[in-house]
Amino acid sequence: MVIFTITAQHAAVQNAKFDFGGWMPNAPFALRRPPPTEKGHATMEQILEALPDKGSTAMPIAVLKHSSEDYSDVYPLGHFPEQLFGEEAPLKVMEAFRSDLKVLSDAIDKRNAQLELPYTPLNPRDIINSICK
Repeated sequence: MVIFTITAQHAAVQNAKFDFGGWMPNAPFALRRPPPTEKGHATMEQILEALPDKGSTAMPIAVLKHSSEDYSDVYPLGHFPEQLFGEEAPLKVMEAFRSDLKVLSDAIDKRNAQLELPYTPLNPRDIINSICK
């Protein structure tokens, strides 16, 4: 539960950040006019007048894209660049953990194969072994 709370929730936001925010109408960084105040009464013209122009959008999208990219030294959840333990007990626990993650990842892949729009941010294979990115 601790690992999920710290790592997976961060990954869900981090891995989907550009997928959602990379399309500017989902999360405009600025508006040229106030947004509509009543639901269902806005026209397409009013919406387009409120959305920012290309110049105001390009830089924030570039920053979002850059901050969403993986670093070169990223390791997936459960994999460690250094051997920190030599004792049999912790090595068995780490191997069981990796095995459980593989089972989860395979189940997610199987489910996603049936979906028109797969959901991948919480696939253990795509979660980094850190809360910082």
